[in-house]
Amino acid sequence: MVISYLFLFSAFIINLGEAQNVCAKESRCGAHGPAVRFPFRLNSQLDDCGSPGFNLSCTDTNQTVLELPISVKLFVKEIDYTSHVIQLYDPQNCFPRQLQGLNLSSSPFKFILEDAGFLYDYYLFNCSARKDELFGSISCLSGPTYKVYYSNVSYSSFTLESFISCTKIYTLRSVPKAIIDQDHYGFLELSWSLPTYKGAPAAKDNNSSGSGTQSKHDKGSLSKLAFGLILGSFILVQAISSLYRIYTYDKVEKEHQAKIEKFLEDYRNFRPSRYSYVDIKRITNQFNEKLGEGAYGTVFKGKLSNEIHVAVKILNVSKGNGEEFINEVGTMGRIHHVNVVRLVGFCANGFRRALVYEFLPNDSLEKLISSTATKNCVLNWDKRQNIALGVARGIEYLHQGCYQQILHFDIKPHNVLLDQNLNPKISDFGLAKLCSKDQSAVSMTTARGTMGYIAPEVFSRNFGKVSSKADVYSFGILLLEIVGGRKNVDVRVENTSQVYFPEWIYNLLEQKEDIRIFVEDDGNAKTAKKLAIVGLWCIQWHPMDRPTMKDVVQMLNGEGDKLTIPPNPFASAGPIKINANLPPKHQNHELEIIPELR
Repeated sequence: MVISYLFLFSAFIINLGEAQNVCAKESRCGAHGPAVRFPFRLNSQLDDCGSPGFNLSCTDTNQTVLELPISVKLFVKEIDYTSHVIQLYDPQNCFPRQLQGLNLSSSPFKFILEDAGFLYDYYLFNCSARKDELFGSISCLSGPTYKVYYSNVSYSSFTLESFISCTKIYTLRSVPKAIIDQDHYGFLELSWSLPTYKGAPAAKDNNSSGSGTQSKHDKGSLSKLAFGLILGSFILVQAISSLYRIYTYDKVEKEHQAKIEKFLEDYRNFRPSRYSYVDIKRITNQFNEKLGEGAYGTVFKGKLSNEIHVAVKILNVSKGNGEEFINEVGTMGRIHHVNVVRLVGFCANGFRRALVYEFLPNDSLEKLISSTATKNCVLNWDKRQNIALGVARGIEYLHQGCYQQILHFDIKPHNVLLDQNLNPKISDFGLAKLCSKDQSAVSMTTARGTMGYIAPEVFSRNFGKVSSKADVYSFGILLLEIVGGRKNVDVRVENTSQVYFPEWIYNLLEQKEDIRIFVEDDGNAKTAKKLAIVGLWCIQWHPMDRPTMKDVVQMLNGEGDKLTIPPNPFASAGPIKINANLPPKHQNHELEIIPELR
């Protein structure tokens, strides 16, 4: 037993020494960042390496960040450990904006006041007219049609005329004049002081007590000394072992508690809310404004408040067995990405089911594409590039960014919605499937998706296994429609001898024709060619010949000069003579549906 305790004690001492060595090492954010050592610590170091309130973090660009109370983040320029001064700066060069929530009352950091300076409360006002001498302006908060002014005199002291064209914004509490002075926006210097720990002297005395104890034992017999050393070592090892177990248990419990708190925070902020059917009727004003109708339900515009608008989808009870509802809530409730529509809430009240999404004012990409025949100026090549890249990033997130791989199986312009800035967001996860990230293929009993966008392997396993490459194929068709400014499938076409639209684009590239003939825009021809080449790579018939969505994002981000035209994915007998003045028509390609092998 004693040997085991001694072994545990030795292991603890070794681990403690290693931890001290880690803390003693100087850390940096990148090669040129300021040196970080005690009392500061980076978040990547052990918790005991620094003092409370001295935590630093690194950005993706290796900038060092200090977070001050409350939620004020500033970049660190220099740290002077001799004079206890840290130099901070704002990358946006606007301290009055950054420090509006600052509160240093409980922080170890304090302002450095030069020439017996004072701390002031500054009141900030947004004014549309010039103010009197009681006000000073702040250029970084002002705009072309208004100015933001400040004063360290309470606004209750001003005359009513001073506020005719002004609105109070917020108040900066207890800050020096250098913060509000635009000539000093460059850097901010704070001093710090370390807290006094009551246990420090005791630890020092404890280190020196060993020699005194040893002197007393030297006066006794050798046997008493040996016995005392063995007994003392045994008790010491037991005490250290118990402390180590308590420390380990406490650390694990803290990690578990941190995980739980993070989950609850995310759950509170992002989880979809459940509404009653009465709430749905109130939100939609008794279903007053209809936005559209599809196979699975009708969409109405709603309002959660005067500022928050939503789109409410009332699901048809006669369609499906509730699988679409479960897919939407179970999948979209966990997705948070700038290019994926956010599910705000849902309703499951008996046979009545509804889904509540964020409202996007510019409708779907399908309507924008179909309107380009008369409104080409709305969607130039730069915007087409941005839309294509945004959709690609959203699909890449579904495939690799979530804790599970999400296959959408219905990527098409109708399911890509656009916000006020024409940023795309993927919607409608009723046909989605979830699988593990390391799963290379999924099983399907029936084909799912929309005709014209379904990958060949979804129809027939002769083309390969169904995987995430099915979404890549659908995105390729969508991308070619963005390039052509027209829909891929035209059910009104009667002459099936004319060329299939994607094949038409391939022949244009092969014969070095200008892709921009589809859109009346004098934008960069390289952008049009790049989008077309990426789209053709995505619609290769065999899944193994298509790129992943990660590769697609990289291709769309590139210049496009190094992209090569893919092999011809179509079974044409030879090159087709192109008349660029005539719009291409859809060629009816039939696929024989082969039952899935089990």
